[in-house]
Amino acid sequence: MSQPPQPPGSSDPDRTPSPWEQPAAGPEPPTYGQQPGQDPYGQQPAYGQPSYEHPGEQPHGQQWGHQPPYTPQPPYGQYGPPSGPGQRPGGGMNVLAILSLVFAFVFAPAGIVLGHLAKRQIRTTGEDGDQLATWGLILSYVFTGLGLLLCCGWIALATLAGNDGMMGY
Repeated sequence: MSQPPQPPGSSDPDRTPSPWEQPAAGPEPPTYGQQPGQDPYGQQPAYGQPSYEHPGEQPHGQQWGHQPPYTPQPPYGQYGPPSGPGQRPGGGMNVLAILSLVFAFVFAPAGIVLGHLAKRQIRTTGEDGDQLATWGLILSYVFTGLGLLLCCGWIALATLAGNDGMMGY
């Protein structure tokens, strides 16, 4: 059976196009002085296409291939970003100050030692945590004092109870 002739613009699935043929339809290549994506008749580009107000001018917003501006270099002799009003040059929180407060509740004499070590270290390094070390010291001294009073009271009670039992005979 014979096939009816195909119209010039239609495509035949069995036919491979010749490399010398023109494509049937598609966007026209830009002409001289015309930007890609710009309509040759002066109309606005489609949504999402870059729009150039003047030839050679950069579009509004960030485009691919452009780097963001660099931050200025710090002055000579200064390392890292400049410190703000709440920051000291020493850095973050002192670990011994944190441990002093924790050990005030766990084992108070160790909290006293850690609190004094933290205070000395904070003075030399300029780290944060001075108030934390102070509270660790205060609580450690209070709990140590209460523990000593409790031990002394228990010893006094035991000696008085032992002496009363011996006196009755």
